Amino acid sequence: MVPGFRRDSSAVRDRHFERALIMRVLRHARPYWGRMAAFLVTVIGVAAVSTVTPLLFKALLDTAIPRGDQRLVTWLGLGALGLAIAESVLRLIQRWFSARIGEGLICDLRVELFDHVQRMPIQFFTHAQTGALMSRLNNDVIGAQRAVTTTLGSLTQNAFVLVFAIPVMLTLEWRLTLGMLAVVPVFLLIARRIGFRLQDAARETMQHNAAMNTTTSERFNVAGAVLVKVFGSYSRERSAFAARADEVRDLGIKQALITQQLIVALSLVVAIGTVTVFWFGGRLAASGEMTVGDVAAFSVYVARVYQPLIQLTNARVELLTSLVSFERVFEVLDLPLRVADRPDARPLPIPAVGRVELRDVHFGYPAPADATLASLHEAASLSTQAAGDVLSGVSFVAEPGETVALVGPSGAGKSTIAALVSRLYDVGCGAVLVDDHDVRSLTQESLRSVIAVVPQDPHLFHDTVAANLRYARPDASDEELVETCRRARIHDVIAALPDGYETVVGERGYRFSGGEKQRLAIARAMLKRPAIVILDEATAHLDSETESLIQLALSEALDGRTALVIAHRLSTIVTADRIVVIDDGRVRDQGTHDELLAREGLYADLYHTQYDH
Repeated sequence: MVPGFRRDSSAVRDRHFERALIMRVLRHARPYWGRMAAFLVTVIGVAAVSTVTPLLFKALLDTAIPRGDQRLVTWLGLGALGLAIAESVLRLIQRWFSARIGEGLICDLRVELFDHVQRMPIQFFTHAQTGALMSRLNNDVIGAQRAVTTTLGSLTQNAFVLVFAIPVMLTLEWRLTLGMLAVVPVFLLIARRIGFRLQDAARETMQHNAAMNTTTSERFNVAGAVLVKVFGSYSRERSAFAARADEVRDLGIKQALITQQLIVALSLVVAIGTVTVFWFGGRLAASGEMTVGDVAAFSVYVARVYQPLIQLTNARVELLTSLVSFERVFEVLDLPLRVADRPDARPLPIPAVGRVELRDVHFGYPAPADATLASLHEAASLSTQAAGDVLSGVSFVAEPGETVALVGPSGAGKSTIAALVSRLYDVGCGAVLVDDHDVRSLTQESLRSVIAVVPQDPHLFHDTVAANLRYARPDASDEELVETCRRARIHDVIAALPDGYETVVGERGYRFSGGEKQRLAIARAMLKRPAIVILDEATAHLDSETESLIQLALSEALDGRTALVIAHRLSTIVTADRIVVIDDGRVRDQGTHDELLAREGLYADLYHTQYDH
């Protein structure tokens, strides 16, 4: 939300809220203020030209025709043609400026939104729905684009038309002008009442569109499509989607009817005002108080004033609805980056040694209300209650080149420790140190440049094998790709593909088996040449034969590097330099495999449960 304002039903607060939104949009548009000034010049030029044309018409009727001055008629005709050409050129230039300003501003806003979202903590993504985020980035930004490129230009231009035309009309006949302007309060009243209704309808429509986007994004990815097919729920899915589509349709009908009410009401007001002006102007002309040219010029001005008034009213309503788009975009931009570089953050000294230390670390995940927005996952409200501590007083050291395994029951906090080391979250109390530097004092880019993570469920982008591998190191050569994949025991699989390393892996890598994706992820991590490697169940999807090959590859790849290995299959970590046993967020024990078995504690219980059958 815009800082300092909250939406409510108060008209005064609504005005303040809208003013704050508009001022914030203008601050975002600061790089385009020079073009905005040029745009304003063209707007003034168009308004001035359109004001002069009726005066030529008046001169034709009052002077040229009564005198029979054909030369003046010719010059007046040429003047009208020149003004028409000038107006057309100015409108073309005006449109170019408005497009450059609008498209540039929205491009900047879209990039800023994308950058902000990708920097949000992981918990934000665990709560937010992907479809809702996509709707903010696409639909809502496009709505904001319409406000800048079309609505704002229309407001400015029509306002200047009134500024130029009304003084001229006052000089022609002030009583007639005041009579014509008497209907302006009615325009404002209609715009105010109908505008708020359209604004509410627009906000509701955007929310329902976001929900519909979420449904399609979840069902149309490979995993969602497989789930739907396996459970044979086509009819249920169709009914659920149809219900959402029906809501969007009904809201569209509602908006169309409200808009038509606005058009009908404004048309009636214009008709009444025009008839009144013509009746009163005709009486003044009949009595000789106005010339025929005055009446003719005035009739043109009436059309030129009422039309801008209609457009200004419409633009006011469109601006209100478009501000909803800006509101929804800024709502996301205003979410705090809870894991961000400090102003005094410094890069990690290179080359990194790879020492990792957790010093009395306490950590609990923040409340959902502090991590995301209710509107991003269709919730009326989010819990403000934070979870209890996931980690309580965790301390251990992984020396450079040492392999430290983290074991324990599910939910003990092992993956949370890995997330804290790579600073996906910040500790609540205590400190995580890399090479004796508190990770919070380091720039995130430099910290993560020395850390590679192989997760349990590796993600591959819908791109080529080579592109997915080079995501770790874009400048890697083809030879390095091949060598790394040989060490990860995946080269033969890739070489057998139709296009080798240029084969597209499919969405989330669904062309590969679970074990093949794991080996690709391991190759990607090895390609990065990190000082610290985090393996989060990295061999979970591998069969016994492949697992033994990967263990050999990992022992070579991890040589001289610090490794944190999270494993439930304890056979994979028996050779670790040290094993840290985590239970209920605390370090219960640590030592080598043989030492922990001899103590007959939790580790021995876990080991015997897996292998004593």
